[in-house]
Order: sequence, then C-alpha cells, then structure tokens
Amino acid sequence: MKDFRHQNRLYYSPVEFAMNYIGGTWKIPILVALQEGPVRYGDLKKSIPHITDKMLITQLRDLEEKKMVTRKAYQEKPPRVDYALTERARHALSVIDALNAYGVFLMKEEQIKI
Repeated sequence: MKDFRHQNRLYYSPVEFAMNYIGGTWKIPILVALQEGPVRYGDLKKSIPHITDKMLITQLRDLEEKKMVTRKAYQEKPPRVDYALTERARHALSVIDALNAYGVFLMKEEQIKI
C-alpha cells in the first residue's frame, strides 16, 4: 500500500492508522462502555475501573476530535453531559470484538486465568 500522510504524520499501513484511533490503554474500554447508547460522564467513569478523571477527560476529548464520540451538554442544574458513539466508532466495535477474542486466546495459550 502507498504511504499515507495525515496531520503531518506518515502511516505505513491501514492497521497503523486505525490503531491511532482506537489504540492505547483507555480508548477501547471507553468505546465498549458506550456501545449500548449514550452514557453520562459519572456512569462512564464508574464503568471503567482504574481510570482517572484526567485520563478519561483527555481520552474523551481525543475521541471527540477524531469524530469517534459525540458530547452533548444539557442546560440543566446540576449540569449533565452525555457521551455517545458515532457511526465511525460503531465500525470499530467488530474489530474490538475480534481483538478481545484474540486476547482471550493468547491468555489461555499463556495459561493465564481470566
């Protein structure tokens, strides 16, 4: 495949480019937590063990910038914010499921209990 340049970065394969969108420790758990529909910030935080507020906010902003997540703020008291997946992110869910299955396979191969 021909090299691909996006935002001043050179990508050598489509997999590398896709992993830029969903890779890392926290992006996949965030996307999985949003797969059933819009979720409020506090509920999202509770559903992802060990993530800090700073990291969740940073990752949500990055996912918004990449058009993977939408943020809807309501003019209420107390303030309420919902996050939801975009169609772009929904396309990633089947890939995430495949990665999960492969991870389970590898863990069993390495004799690590899940």
